[in-house]
Amino acid sequence: MQLNSGNSGASRRRPAVVLWAAALIAMGSAVPWHSAGGSASANSPKTATPIEHLIVVVGENRSFDHVYATYVPKRGDSILNLLSEGIIRPDGSPGRHFAAARQFKTSGQTSYFISVRDEDKTAYATLPAPTLGGAPNTQSMTIPPFPEAFLLNGFLAAIEPSLQAQDLVLLTTGATGAAGTTGPDPRIVNGAALPNGPFQLTGPNLPYDSYTGDTVHQFYQMWQQSDCSIHHDTEDNPTGCLNDLYPFVATTYGGPTDHGGGTSMAFYNMRDGDAPLVKKLADEYTISDNYHQPAMGGTGIQHVFLGSGDDIFWSDGNGNPAVPPGGIANPNPLPGTNNRYTADGQFSNCSDVFNAPGVLPIVRYLDSLPYQPAPNCEAGRYYMLNNINPGFLPNGQLDKTGTSIPPSDVRTIGDSLNKENITWAYYGGAYNAAVRLANGSKDPLDQVGQAYCGLCNFAAYASSIMGDPSQRTAHIKDATDFFAAVSDGTLPAVSFVKPDGLLDGIPATSKLDLFEAALQKILDTLDANPDLKAKTALFITFDEGGGYYDSGFIQPLDFFGDGPRIPLVVVSPYSTGGHVVHSYSDHVSILKFIERNWHLKPLTSRSRDNLPNPRAHKYNPYVPVNAPAIGDLFDMFDFDRGDHDREERQD
Repeated sequence: MQLNSGNSGASRRRPAVVLWAAALIAMGSAVPWHSAGGSASANSPKTATPIEHLIVVVGENRSFDHVYATYVPKRGDSILNLLSEGIIRPDGSPGRHFAAARQFKTSGQTSYFISVRDEDKTAYATLPAPTLGGAPNTQSMTIPPFPEAFLLNGFLAAIEPSLQAQDLVLLTTGATGAAGTTGPDPRIVNGAALPNGPFQLTGPNLPYDSYTGDTVHQFYQMWQQSDCSIHHDTEDNPTGCLNDLYPFVATTYGGPTDHGGGTSMAFYNMRDGDAPLVKKLADEYTISDNYHQPAMGGTGIQHVFLGSGDDIFWSDGNGNPAVPPGGIANPNPLPGTNNRYTADGQFSNCSDVFNAPGVLPIVRYLDSLPYQPAPNCEAGRYYMLNNINPGFLPNGQLDKTGTSIPPSDVRTIGDSLNKENITWAYYGGAYNAAVRLANGSKDPLDQVGQAYCGLCNFAAYASSIMGDPSQRTAHIKDATDFFAAVSDGTLPAVSFVKPDGLLDGIPATSKLDLFEAALQKILDTLDANPDLKAKTALFITFDEGGGYYDSGFIQPLDFFGDGPRIPLVVVSPYSTGGHVVHSYSDHVSILKFIERNWHLKPLTSRSRDNLPNPRAHKYNPYVPVNAPAIGDLFDMFDFDRGDHDREERQD
């Protein structure tokens, strides 16, 4: 997928999948390929649990409350969401504690801030109108939703192999029907006068199967949206993040451009039938209501943390820190504006507390916390904050366009698994087509390669993997290879699966039901191989919250985050029962699970997988008493269940 790698770094652009009927001639020659790398169980070191295969599936841009706002656990477990807190009622209307989620605005700030004093805030009378935010208003020959003819003539089956036949129709539905793609969303009931707080997104004019607007979700903006100050702290919220500036940031930081208005306060209502598959999985398996995006901001940095437990920095391509030629962030407001950033760049030298714009408020806040997390910003390094393309193209060649970050030598989980000869792969939707495009293909069918998300592939930044042809061939594969590996029993020990940009669920360019449809094919394919399923865990999550409001506790770990809560579902024979786990975790917890299960050490001396597992107060399971701490997700399983016993159990 094409990336917005200009100064804003705001989001990934809609893939322009250029299609026409003549391309159907090529359909017969498109044969999926996969590498029969062999099952992990034959040669890999023994695991600490019965789990011999881990699959991590990552969707896009949905916070926990945005998806699970009204979810009630079937087994009587407690949960922290908008409904349980009384912020909303089961029908989505305001609840008795609705004011706890009200949003504020401010003015007169002359430098970057991450918190506003109570006396300097004014509550909105009504929310800013939610906007269309780039959602498509009609069917198109070049981008979803496509014409029905593409379904009838078999074209969609050719370009999107990650959906089952019955779900391809979803690529033709959901247009807004509005006059354009920006401005207030006319489908939202009472959209111009919504009460100040969360509102149900779906309604009589906006069914669940709809494209909806995107909203701002970048690094410095998300720190502001979270409104964190030690002066706000309470016993239940000792870090003092109020999450009450979401619409304000969306309507002020970037000038007149449509950044969502009040869209950030929207939620789906499972009690009305929204998000049926992720609800069903929650009913049958185990979810976390305290799992977080590892950094403030958008897509790229989250996937880097998922693979590295750390951020990457601008270098000379050989691992030596260097100064970026551009894209350095300056979130201080322009003179005469309320919060319009001077330069909304991708990099900050967060070690330069007094000279790098935007750094001091965050570091000062970290210093004020009772557990004093270190910023973890090494001197002279310009760390990546907002989206920028990786240094390698999908075919492994260096990107010489000047719009990417040079190759990184920050160690990844792939390097660690390689060292111990443990099999792994990153499966990206539309990757094979992206490789052919990078090689100069003019085949119209290969235009779907634009939907491959290069910045979502943590290995695409790494010289040790993407820059090595043998490593690239062994470990970077297409989603079609994943389905083949599950079917024929050659699935590696660790698999990362990233649906392409048509299916990843990102607002405006995809839909949550398309992500659910992609999940359904993964689940059905796994069901068809019961022997494999019996020793497999499937982690389903999202990269980050997408700028959607969440009411949960945030535990800052360093300069980069954590950020708000996001969904996590664990599907396995050892996580059944419809339970909810409350221990604090984030994407790096997946690394900790891999390392504990396969007996690996932390990636580096500074990566977050060195943090201890959280110990919670008996009256508050959400806040670690030994902060900073993140879990390893072992508590989402009951490995004493069934015929297998754990080989190892750590305290």
